[in-house]
Amino acid sequence: MIFGYIRCSKEEQCSDRQTDALIKYGVPEKNIYQEKITGTLKNRPELDNLRKVLRNGDTLVIESLSRLGRSTKNLLELLDEFQDNGITLISLKENIDMNTPTGKLLITVLSAIAQFERDIIVQRTREGLSSARARGRKGGRPHVNKQNLETALTLYNSKEYSVKEICARTGISRSTLYNEIKKKSSQ
Repeated sequence: MIFGYIRCSKEEQCSDRQTDALIKYGVPEKNIYQEKITGTLKNRPELDNLRKVLRNGDTLVIESLSRLGRSTKNLLELLDEFQDNGITLISLKENIDMNTPTGKLLITVLSAIAQFERDIIVQRTREGLSSARARGRKGGRPHVNKQNLETALTLYNSKEYSVKEICARTGISRSTLYNEIKKKSSQ
């Protein structure tokens, strides 16, 4: 089957141009998933729904790669997912068909660039940590004061205080408190 995905960043933006391009390509209107949401959000409901529907052998048509991915990393994750699941992606604006040798080359080049970027970040992080250690600084999260944590758990179990009040009173973060509650309940 052939599907389409359309995204506009703002409510007032018109998606007619994208819709017309997908229909002209041959995507049935009933198979077009459309949403008005910023591309910076990882969870996009209509894209998530579409990903659940797509099956091996299906084709996904988009007007432009920028409509699909919020970042290079996100776009590559989606491209990998589609490729792994046997889904052909066609981007009309860039004239890319991931089922052709040129499309496969593009995925390979983009993946290599993304891997290079990840490797550089890891290298810089290691160098920064090494530099900080040489100056006597240690990395990582600060240790949680055990007495404050026990006080927070006691207050929580008393059911007299809200989580917000407990965190403000003890200096324990909400996530630390919930993690400790979860850990205690599973014992």
